[in-house]
Amino acid sequence: MDGTKRADIHIGATVMVVQKQDQRTGKLTKGVVKRILTNSAVHHHGIKVMLENGIVGRVKEIR
Repeated sequence: MDGTKRADIHIGATVMVVQKQDQRTGKLTKGVVKRILTNSAVHHHGIKVMLENGIVGRVKEIR
């Protein structure tokens, strides 16, 4: 499942995110959602979240 719909993402979910500095390469980072930062219901680049380890990125996959 991709991470473009806010309703699909919940706190505690394991996700793969792309960080701002990795957008060109597409490198994904795995983590657990701590906070959902995007307020809109849908975002075409992915919902922005903060992971438990403090990394901020846009969700590309929900595990």
